[in-house]
Amino acid sequence: MAADTSSVYELDAIDRRLIKELVKDSRISIRALAEKAHISRAHTYVRIERLQDAGIIEGFTARISTEKAGLGSSAFIALSIRQDCWRDIATQLRTLPFVEHFSLLGADFDVLVVVRAPDNSALRHLVLERLQSLDGVQSTKTWLIFEEADGPGPEWV
Repeated sequence: MAADTSSVYELDAIDRRLIKELVKDSRISIRALAEKAHISRAHTYVRIERLQDAGIIEGFTARISTEKAGLGSSAFIALSIRQDCWRDIATQLRTLPFVEHFSLLGADFDVLVVVRAPDNSALRHLVLERLQSLDGVQSTKTWLIFEEADGPGPEWV
């Protein structure tokens, strides 16, 4: 889960333009992408492959409306854990249903988990029965998400 910062790939203006367009629409055709970046299609293929090989582009995904897909209850759940348990807890979190994302923090809480569940009953079960029973979890705190919006994201150009 931690990013490898041992070697930083230097992005140039073309790389940034390609990334910006792919973030907007990962299904964009290579032809349209090449036109937007003002480079040839062959050069676009090479650039995309280089960005993938460098680990900058990790994959191409679809954004899903979780509510419309039947996951209407979302929450941030903070975990306080024993300091020697992070790896075991991370392994277990990868197997739990409804866990979308989790991060190790340097804050009042040790781990922040984003969950998407079908309803409050499933969310309650996840928190009270599954998360709180993980070996090493000392306490949890849950914040229900009522509404979400995306920010502008990183500036790629």
